[in-house]
Amino acid sequence: MALDQSFVGRTYPPTEPYEVGREKIREFAQAVGDTSPVYTDVEAAKALGYADVIAPPTFVFSLTFREAGQVIEDPQLGLDYSRVVHGDQKFAYTRPVRAGDRLTVTSVIEAIKSMAGNDILDIRGEVHDEAGEHVVTAWTKLVARAAEEG
Repeated sequence: MALDQSFVGRTYPPTEPYEVGREKIREFAQAVGDTSPVYTDVEAAKALGYADVIAPPTFVFSLTFREAGQVIEDPQLGLDYSRVVHGDQKFAYTRPVRAGDRLTVTSVIEAIKSMAGNDILDIRGEVHDEAGEHVVTAWTKLVARAAEEG
């Protein structure tokens, strides 16, 4: 059953603040194989003008995707997550994510499309710091595959 188009534009409440830690940044950089010292060495980050280590560009996915759970788990939307695959991801940064940031995410359903029986859901995550300043926007595309006919 196709997802309801009336959900386009629905905005979910901002999340509780997530405090970005140096160790989480280090672990993420290590997991994705990025050895830049700006992610692990405070002095290297300061030499480039940052107050602390910064996170790799895709770090914020772990936060925005988790928070997109508000959308995914919305019983009124009716998304069958067992049929979902991750279709695409993109980011637009105002500034890098830094150790010590306290970030909130507001998720918005940006688009719902049906193609060949598949539902395509675009979720925009607006990430702000505790001062309310924009840090990054993340777009996540999810594809709920059509049920097999049997």
